[in-house]
Amino acid sequence: MQRSLADYTHLAGRGLVGAIRDLAEQLHGKRVLHVSATAFGGGVSEILYTLVPLMRDVGLDAHWQVILGREDFFNVTKLMHNSLQGNPDPISDAQWEVFEAYNAMNAQDLEGEWDLVVVHDPQPAALRSHAPDRARRWAWRCHIDLSTPNESTLERMLPVLRDYDATVWHLEQYVPASLDGGLRRIVPPAIDPLSPKNMALSPEDAAFVCEQFGVDPERPLVCQVSRFDPWKDPIGVIDAYRLIREHVPEAQLALVGSMATDDPEGWEFFHRTFRYADGDPDIKILNNLNNVGAIEVNAFQSQADVVMQKSLREGFGLTVTEALWKGRATIGGNVGGIPLQISNGETGFLVSDAEEAAERGVEILSDPELAKRLGRAGKERARERFLTPRYLRDWLELMRDLDV
Repeated sequence: MQRSLADYTHLAGRGLVGAIRDLAEQLHGKRVLHVSATAFGGGVSEILYTLVPLMRDVGLDAHWQVILGREDFFNVTKLMHNSLQGNPDPISDAQWEVFEAYNAMNAQDLEGEWDLVVVHDPQPAALRSHAPDRARRWAWRCHIDLSTPNESTLERMLPVLRDYDATVWHLEQYVPASLDGGLRRIVPPAIDPLSPKNMALSPEDAAFVCEQFGVDPERPLVCQVSRFDPWKDPIGVIDAYRLIREHVPEAQLALVGSMATDDPEGWEFFHRTFRYADGDPDIKILNNLNNVGAIEVNAFQSQADVVMQKSLREGFGLTVTEALWKGRATIGGNVGGIPLQISNGETGFLVSDAEEAAERGVEILSDPELAKRLGRAGKERARERFLTPRYLRDWLELMRDLDV
């Protein structure tokens, strides 16, 4: 996929684009490899589909590699992911051995010599331990919420993380107090405003796409776009929707998610959510295997009168940024990176439970002027802080500071 920084000038401004060009000139030709667990189905892959081509456009030799793993590995890393976000279930010694074995195997497949290898999230975190000589500098990028981790899991991870020259986090409160050594940098993620998921769609096109999935464009629509994951709380969204229906009986709900290859729990929770909907014809539960791709997600977010992201834990929540960018009134869980995007009552609403989410949903659906005001303010927040050019600049600054 081709990306040109020049295409973003009208959104990012000439000052930011000029700063990026100046930084990139100092780093021209540097070899950068990003390593992640999956090529699709989550925010990490979406970011890399834009970031890597933009790095190339400004003169870096940037690449992206996806690790290989079987079900036993991804079962362990999903448990690890949940544990680092606070799940109390322990990880056994045998499971840690599976994690190490797959990381050692994938380390052997790292080809070439690199100025910087960026390892994304816990799944490939031990690559650095098994292939330290493949790069001059190593950075670990954390995309999850480590503010209240399972301490036993964190303790096993810390020696792995201390090997890195830099660690990169969404928020300061995610950085473990016991992590010492190495450069630490706070870099919130960003969305690509020119991607099919975020480009401007006409109201007519958005309505047409939603109609193909049984949504009535003449009736109010509540929507959440997320992986089917307990932390995203789609069941809590259904509870909120049912309370909204008591006041706005014509409301509809769309739960739109993607099934990722590194999330073996996804199908189990998808079916649990489906059962909880209990055959309600006004609850649409859709995923990327129902032909719901980037354009369809864009259409649902653009068509929605209320977008929810009722997360119980959230590293950042790029689906919130996506909704804000589309000017939609947005309700988010008061967790993780969501309050960085939603200023309560100004750019959306922050909530703590289904009852509060329903109350705010009814308020928005009953007051079109409020919905417009929140939408305008939210779009400006996204434009100022959470678009790809700012993210690219932050990575170039990190490379400069690491003397890559």
